Amino acid sequence: MSSQEITSIAYKWFDAFNQHNVEQLLSLYDENAQHYSPKLKSRKPETNGLVIGQAAMREWWKDSFERLPTLKYKVTSLTANTDRVFMEYVRSVENEDDLLVAEVLEIRDGKIVLSRVYHG
Repeated sequence: MSSQEITSIAYKWFDAFNQHNVEQLLSLYDENAQHYSPKLKSRKPETNGLVIGQAAMREWWKDSFERLPTLKYKVTSLTANTDRVFMEYVRSVENEDDLLVAEVLEIRDGKIVLSRVYHG
C-alpha cells in the first residue's frame, strides 16, 4: 500500500474512535489482530496489556467508551510508510489531565494486524 493509503486508514481510525463507533473501528482490523496498551495492562492485568482478535478488542473498547464517554483523541502527527503508521495524539477525558500518546498501526492487505500504544 502507499503511504497515502496507510494515512487514510489512520484518519478513519481516529474518526471511528472519536465517534465511539466500535464496529466501524473494528472494521479496520484483521479478525486476528493484536492490540497492546498500557491502559489495558493496568485496567486488566491478566491480559498483560495484550488482547488478540476482534472479540477481545470489542469488549475492551466498548468498556472504555462506556466508562469514559468524553474520551477523545486529537491528532498531532502522522508518519506513514508502506506497511505502518506512527501516530502521535493527545488523549483527553473530562476531569483528567491530557495524556500524550504514540501508537503504531501495522497494516497488511489493507487491515490493521497489530496496534501498540505508548504513553508519554
